[in-house]
Amino acid sequence: MLRRLAASALILTCAAANAQDLPIFDAHIHYSHDAVTQVPPAQVAKILREAGIKKALVSSSDDDGTQKLKAAAPEIVVPALRPYRRRGETSTWMHDPAVITYIETRLSQFDYEAIGEFHAFGDDIRTDVVQRMIELAQERNLLLHHHGDREALDLIFESWPEARVLWAHSGFERPDEIADALATHPRLWSDLAYRSDMSGSQGLNPEWRTVFTAHPDRFMVGTDTFAPERWYYVGPHAEYSRSWLSALPKDIARKIAFENAEVMLATK
Repeated sequence: MLRRLAASALILTCAAANAQDLPIFDAHIHYSHDAVTQVPPAQVAKILREAGIKKALVSSSDDDGTQKLKAAAPEIVVPALRPYRRRGETSTWMHDPAVITYIETRLSQFDYEAIGEFHAFGDDIRTDVVQRMIELAQERNLLLHHHGDREALDLIFESWPEARVLWAHSGFERPDEIADALATHPRLWSDLAYRSDMSGSQGLNPEWRTVFTAHPDRFMVGTDTFAPERWYYVGPHAEYSRSWLSALPKDIARKIAFENAEVMLATK
């Protein structure tokens, strides 16, 4: 019995050690104007490096935060452009034609890998502003980082069947519903930002284990630093991610930790 317990302890210790070595691609980071004033770019860059964040998909409201952080940590920041010029536009931007002028201006000035994270639900996708934004993404083959429901997600692919879409928070849907969306849309990926239902006191949730095993190439982690104080959670969140990922086979853990995000961005 003691021998078996010792062997189990050794296995858990090795798994934890391997998890500590996992680099992280954080696929959901914001550095908006209020964070810039409270947590300077150099400090943010230090937080990311100390957390073992090798790459991060960064967007901000307004876009100046992203550009400042890219200058401070160019080896880490993968820039994305939000359609928001300030906070408070998440439910109104799709009805404001001036948003398109803003997006076009920023796209002409800087390089981006994605547009988003943008909030859009249901028929929001049919508005002229969102349709034009999708056209701009299509012209430049940019990833769309979408925060919204399944109806809106389906409408994005109806508008642009070859789109690459990262579903923020996996739509806050159940694992089986996420699996259905992934099976329906081969060019859809899901981030796990601001979710903790993957694991609990009993370990990795069996429903999540099933969907991770069925779609090992389609998930990625994210912190979602939507408020300045969330920046102090980046390090602990990276450790939390490594902890539950250690319950998965090593190859799947590596995919979710960073490989899937790299493949998603490289896919054209």
